Amino acid sequence: MTMTMTTTESVLVPAQTVVTAKGDGAAVDVSDAASRVFLVTVTITKIIEQESLDVSIFGSADGLAWEAKSIAAFPQKFYCGETPLLLDLSAHPAVKFVRAHWEVARWGRGTETPMFEFGVTLREVPADILRETAQHK
Repeated sequence: MTMTMTTTESVLVPAQTVVTAKGDGAAVDVSDAASRVFLVTVTITKIIEQESLDVSIFGSADGLAWEAKSIAAFPQKFYCGETPLLLDLSAHPAVKFVRAHWEVARWGRGTETPMFEFGVTLREVPADILRETAQHK
């Protein structure tokens, strides 16, 4: 499934998605974005103890074949909360689509199956904000 990027927020993984194994979110078309810089946010709303979540972003030129290595990755997460990440695609001119990939792990007592409830959003950083930020450097 492919979604089109809007000037507001796009969804890479719907909010409150429950996962127990590795997986991939929907492909989002970013080719019409005015800038190549995005704010990606992971929001974890529910977990069980002694588990980890790794979320990374992959790019594609056509939305079908994905690069072998991620173009960005969040730090490994163990707790509920919200974590932002700036994704700059200017070094990846061929990337027209992005998607989230996640890996989960569990250790310790109890069930061996991990469980995370989370979501991932993507928001384009407007060009005027990028210009303003560059002027303050």
